[in-house]
Amino acid sequence: MNEREFLAERFEEHRPRLRAVAYRMLGSLSEADDAVRETWLKLGRTGRDGVDDLGGWLTTVVGRVCLSMLRSRPRRGEQPPDVHVPDPVVDGPDGMGTGYPEERARLAESASLALLAALETVSPAERLAFVLHDLLSLPFEDIAPLVGRGVPATRQLASRARRRVRGAEPPTDADLPTRCRVVDAFLTAAAGGDIAGLLTVLAPHVVLRSDDGPGRPGTVLRGARVVAGGAVAYARMTSGNHPLLVNGGPGAIGVAGGRVTSVASFTVAGGRIVAMTVLADPERIEALGLRPV
Repeated sequence: MNEREFLAERFEEHRPRLRAVAYRMLGSLSEADDAVRETWLKLGRTGRDGVDDLGGWLTTVVGRVCLSMLRSRPRRGEQPPDVHVPDPVVDGPDGMGTGYPEERARLAESASLALLAALETVSPAERLAFVLHDLLSLPFEDIAPLVGRGVPATRQLASRARRRVRGAEPPTDADLPTRCRVVDAFLTAAAGGDIAGLLTVLAPHVVLRSDDGPGRPGTVLRGARVVAGGAVAYARMTSGNHPLLVNGGPGAIGVAGGRVTSVASFTVAGGRIVAMTVLADPERIEALGLRPV
């Protein structure tokens, strides 16, 4: 086995983890693939000389690549940052989903869609520090060189990000099947136009955020009665809303005209839905390759 074949074999062992790291950093499946590809090219140019811990070296490189990509991202025009929804990782029946099952499992472990959406509101350096430390448990001593700061300043970056995303994913007091039953009850009530039923499963302070695509301002609804009315109105425009897993938690797809029109993720706490994160951008949904159940 020559040097390049050896590196390729070792890199493939790390690819799923690197893609999960890049997805947490970027919130985009296609951009995560680009970051992993660039990491492989850097490994090919560098070789393994002087690399004692390949996994750690690759994590550092993909983190640096993602930071550069975040800093060079174009502004999203009129769309407020708090309604941009990252690419969802969907796992449904009959093999429906984004990627292979084992890849979806690895990605779903990354973070909830609500948390990733909240990370869209922090700076690139803050996001890198938070993801690498809080989600990957890397020491600040290893992160500081990536952001060009000292260790105390890097701690502050992660702390600021932590404060910004606090509340994006309230702690849940129920297991996944219980949370899925709450979402099933929501979908049933919405399909039947049952406002009273919706109010029993929606927290009074529930917030719904919907990313409707470029050139559209997006939607933010607050309060149980407002969200319930919006859910009934949307259900009337679809031929069905089907439950499945989104980023490892309860979710659903909306179907109209024989195609998927939305992907929703639900945050459930205290037996009620406290947040809904919806992707309704036609182009991005089409790119996910989802099909109606």
